[in-house]
Amino acid sequence: MLVIAIDGPAGSGKSTVAREVAARLGLDYLDTGAMYRAVTFAAIRRGIDPEDAELVAELCRNLTLEVAETVSVDGVDATIEIRSPEVTRAVSTVAANPAVRRELVERQREWAAAHGGGVVEGRDIGSVVFPDAPVKVYLTADDAERALRRSREMLELHYDQVAADIARRDHADSNRPVAPLGVAEDAVALDTTDRPVEAVVDEVLRLVADRS
Repeated sequence: MLVIAIDGPAGSGKSTVAREVAARLGLDYLDTGAMYRAVTFAAIRRGIDPEDAELVAELCRNLTLEVAETVSVDGVDATIEIRSPEVTRAVSTVAANPAVRRELVERQREWAAAHGGGVVEGRDIGSVVFPDAPVKVYLTADDAERALRRSREMLELHYDQVAADIARRDHADSNRPVAPLGVAEDAVALDTTDRPVEAVVDEVLRLVADRS
């Protein structure tokens, strides 16, 4: 089972690179961040405070999630809604919930087993979810570049607000007690600042060829 783990902070290019690597190799692709966003969306939709760890954990355990080209939450298409500013502000809180992480990590491993591997992107894929993955990549970019990329995706928000949100989430994700954002010891770190997507994808594919 070939699992390619791609980690990194918001705006580093994870999703774009991971999707293209999966397409080039004919592998399936999983955005684990969408799973945490889906749980956050479900909590908000049901009026549950994302800070209420027990209620959010119970919700997560009973949630029906389908994450592919679209994201379905209990049969509701939430592909657009999970990217809303409200969800973005609360997702770090939900992602820091140990019980939520345990549940979703198990689902991520089940997904890989069912798909015979794949390209999996997130923040703890190489360090926690698939520590034995033969290919681990950590993408990053400078703060200004990451904020610019995200502001282009979220046209309703001003650049300064996006930059502040990214800085807040970086701090929260890097300092949470469970599975913090970080570079796995055997991961290859790639800076995507001012680099064409194709160049980064080609570099990841070379790593796959060398290690698999």
